[in-house]
Amino acid sequence: MLLDVSESQLVLIDYQARLMPAMGDADAVLANAARLAEAAQLLEVPVWGTEQNPSKLGALPPELRERCRRVLAKMEFSACAEGLTEWLRPPQKTAPQGNARSLPRHLQKPQEQAPGRGSIVLAGCEAHICLLQTALDLLDDEFDVWVVTDACASRTERNRDAAFDRLAGAGAELVTTEMVLFEWLGGAEHPLFKQVQALIK
Repeated sequence: MLLDVSESQLVLIDYQARLMPAMGDADAVLANAARLAEAAQLLEVPVWGTEQNPSKLGALPPELRERCRRVLAKMEFSACAEGLTEWLRPPQKTAPQGNARSLPRHLQKPQEQAPGRGSIVLAGCEAHICLLQTALDLLDDEFDVWVVTDACASRTERNRDAAFDRLAGAGAELVTTEMVLFEWLGGAEHPLFKQVQALIK
């Protein structure tokens, strides 16, 4: 199964100023997050961000924050516990209230749910805490979850790799930044191919 750009949303988890210096490969991880965010903006993929306890850990870097539609400040480790799911899935339209005789025929049936983007591309820190718990909750909520391994970090490789093992076992797809970008493009004839390709050269 390939990632479909029209079904995708990107979530950037906790790349915060006071957290990143403790992360393994922090510079490379941040660079890949920036590539994902810029490509998503070019390809009109919605981008969301999270910040864990921002008063203590700081904000997302400006190059990520400015590409996010919204940034969720949270205290729970799973962003879903603080409302991320509602951002990612449009609310169900409810049927109009009233009895059948008082409503025009076209209002008597429940409205269909607004089309959503069910493929969530996740990247962030720490892989074995906030990213893992958010991903597992998204899987429970029946989203397709794609974890960008080279844009994720933990303080130790052992913790990061254990997170990837657990996520794969739970049904998440493990991908890399380049996999995501080229699957979003679909082919070399895409009108934005050169601009997106330039992000990884």
